[in-house]
Amino acid sequence: MALDELKAAIPDFAKDLKLNLGSVIGNSELPQQQLWGTVLACAIASRSPKVLKELEPEAQANLKPEAYQAAKSAAAIMAMNNVFYRTRHLLSDPEYGTMRAGLRMNVIGNPGVEKVDFELWSLAVSAINGCGQCLDSHEQVLRKAGVDRETIQEAVKIAAVIQAVGVTLDAEAVLAE
Repeated sequence: MALDELKAAIPDFAKDLKLNLGSVIGNSELPQQQLWGTVLACAIASRSPKVLKELEPEAQANLKPEAYQAAKSAAAIMAMNNVFYRTRHLLSDPEYGTMRAGLRMNVIGNPGVEKVDFELWSLAVSAINGCGQCLDSHEQVLRKAGVDRETIQEAVKIAAVIQAVGVTLDAEAVLAE
């Protein structure tokens, strides 16, 4: 199991991450598609080759092909949107917020899976990328669709742990060179 290999690679000083990785994935109450779509989208967003290499095969094995592609699409579109909308939010000139984005985002309207799943994955990626405006937008869509705060928080916890594991393992790889 790749998850076990990933946990084994985490150094002792980051034992909490090892424990958290096992619990946020292994003890998740999310349905399989939501869980593994979140894991895959976050592994991509973490930008960690080790994390992606270890988690992607298990995600692919647990997702239908359309969900696998949609999770990758969520990571891709949010990589763009998080930069764009975070920048508009951070600029002090409010005029940027009134300007047309002019960027294609068709996958958001037709992701190929349940809208709630895609929104959850987009929210998790937005947490990694630190875009408050996107976080608020996706959280509101999820809440209006009846998703409870516990589910949303679970996706954010997955994002946080995967990101932390990626940072830790990538730093250790650089230090070992």
